[in-house]
Amino acid sequence: MRLAKRMAVLGLCSRREADSYILQGWVRVNGKVATLKGQKVTEKDEISLNRSAQNQQSGKVTILLNKPVGYVSAQPEKNYKAAAALITKQNQWIEDRSKIQFSRQHQYGLAPAGRLDIDSVGLLILTQDGVVAKQLIGESSTTDKEYLVRVTGKIINNGLKLLNHGLSLDDQQLLPATVTWQNEDQLRFILRQGKKRQIRRMCELVGLHVVGLKRIRIGKIHLGKLPPGQWRYLRDDEQF
Repeated sequence: MRLAKRMAVLGLCSRREADSYILQGWVRVNGKVATLKGQKVTEKDEISLNRSAQNQQSGKVTILLNKPVGYVSAQPEKNYKAAAALITKQNQWIEDRSKIQFSRQHQYGLAPAGRLDIDSVGLLILTQDGVVAKQLIGESSTTDKEYLVRVTGKIINNGLKLLNHGLSLDDQQLLPATVTWQNEDQLRFILRQGKKRQIRRMCELVGLHVVGLKRIRIGKIHLGKLPPGQWRYLRDDEQF
């Protein structure tokens, strides 16, 4: 039986969708990527769709945005636009290699999985997938978030040690962090927490004032060369 017909029989998708998925390399037969629409299979062959095909079917996508200053992560407020307003075809990064076809449906139901305040920039994850959101910001999440933080002021004597562990916010001791100097006015933070304005407040407690904050990594996903104000889809070969 032709692969596309078998996929339709199994209820994976329509024959037309199957042909499209095969051409894009989204179908595996017995663990190997199928490359020919006319490939023949038997009932014993195991057929699977990768995440790109599943996302296109379900409409659930995860988006990586390089958020600029002046946009809020969630709902619009005080005449500022929500970061989700940047998710348009025009703002999609030309080097997006996900092979996911842009759809207007991808603009709806996007929730930030780890916020950035209005004055902060860098990697913001917007997702329609509750599983992804839970992985990144759920109570049991162990996903690292990495930031470059430009500061002014004079740090107190044991300030760097306290930034790594020993500070409390909202009457709760913070989890250990990894904080190091990158140069005389820039720190690198790696956190597993996400309290409101946490890094800015931590710095204030040790005599520093944050003048610039950029998130460059969440888990295994790096901001990389993604330009400010542009976005791309999370690829099938990527995971947090």
